[in-house]
Amino acid sequence: MLKDIHNYNARAVAAGLLLALMTGTAFAQLLPTAPALGQSANGVEQIEAATPLTLQKAVALALEANLDLTVAQREIEAVEGQVIQGRVRPNPELAYSLEDQRTPTRTQSVQINLPIELGGKRAARIAAAERGRDVAVEELNTRRVEIRAAVVAAFFETLAAQERAALAQASVDLAKRATDAVAKRVAAGKVSPVEETKARVAEAGVRVELAQAQSEQRNARARLASLLGANPPRFTLVSGNVEELPAVPSLDNVQQRLSTSPTLRRMQLEVERRRSLVDVERSKRIPDVTFSLGVKRPTELQRNQLLFGVSVPLPLFDRNQGNLLEALKREDKARDELQALNIRVSTDVLQARERLESIRREVDVLQQDVLPGAKSAYDAATVGFENGKFNFLEVLDAQRTYFAAKSQYLKALAEAHRTAADIDRVLGEPGANATQPANKE
Repeated sequence: MLKDIHNYNARAVAAGLLLALMTGTAFAQLLPTAPALGQSANGVEQIEAATPLTLQKAVALALEANLDLTVAQREIEAVEGQVIQGRVRPNPELAYSLEDQRTPTRTQSVQINLPIELGGKRAARIAAAERGRDVAVEELNTRRVEIRAAVVAAFFETLAAQERAALAQASVDLAKRATDAVAKRVAAGKVSPVEETKARVAEAGVRVELAQAQSEQRNARARLASLLGANPPRFTLVSGNVEELPAVPSLDNVQQRLSTSPTLRRMQLEVERRRSLVDVERSKRIPDVTFSLGVKRPTELQRNQLLFGVSVPLPLFDRNQGNLLEALKREDKARDELQALNIRVSTDVLQARERLESIRREVDVLQQDVLPGAKSAYDAATVGFENGKFNFLEVLDAQRTYFAAKSQYLKALAEAHRTAADIDRVLGEPGANATQPANKE
């Protein structure tokens, strides 16, 4: 009997488990399917992070998402309202008057007053508003050029930092292999244990350099991401050739591009706007005429009488002399600012051009002399160490010399791109053949 009870309980438990399994399976079929990897809510971010960011894509994203461009566009839309308002003519005026409270002798009159602007006020007002719109449009173009230059500089800075991080990682890998080799020699009794301690200390120093390089890479990536309107960054790597050096513009090219510089063009339009405002204030010195037309009905006469009038202000005291003087002085101020800006921009561009030339010479020296010599010494020291002719410290010294030269080379390349971006920021979009590939080592 007891055995039958145990068998019954076992069958009941098995049936319950089977029922629970079937119920769970059916319930699971009713639930929404879990998204696959890469298709989750963060799928777009994962795909973007896995895809290397190119310079063209970075510039496109920045021009699309940068808030400074949105602000400049809003200003254009706001100034368009000034143009619309400038074209509006003055409103006519409806006037009603009542003479005498007594009904038998009461006189009522209704008239329309129509002001007529003289002195070209409306044309001057429209021209000033249109010049303001031109300034706002040029401000938007200037913002675009500045953002593009900032993205180019940040992109190549990130690319150089990425190369330095990879270089530091290679240095760590080599130091680890060298430490393992020294440890094997110590175990075999061929060298002193002190050599292994020195190797491990040197490896730790190289790891510190790797941490610094990775930190610089993260900071550069964050600066680039802020220009793209993505924080945190939605990319991990950037794709490009940092050795594709920007060309040094000729002096003639600089002078030609200075004449169309967006920075100077904006200031020139500001001078024109100030001149238009002077015309507006000068036109206000001529008084406007107001024509009146209406009907007058005296109660005693019981008939309507036609009213016609003309009123003209007498400019005896207020001739708008103060506002005109202010407008003239602000026009002079804008002209002086244009001259000062022209000198400053020309000086900055020429200095940047000279700096770019100097950096290119530095890059050529590093390419042709420093890097090949340091690489040759490093390879010879590595081979000699493997054959037992050199100790690890000699290899480490040659390694550091080569990696320091390579790091200096990458920094020079990044500085060249940053300097070229500064030139383009002032002069506008670069011309054709703006880059020249550097020779590989």
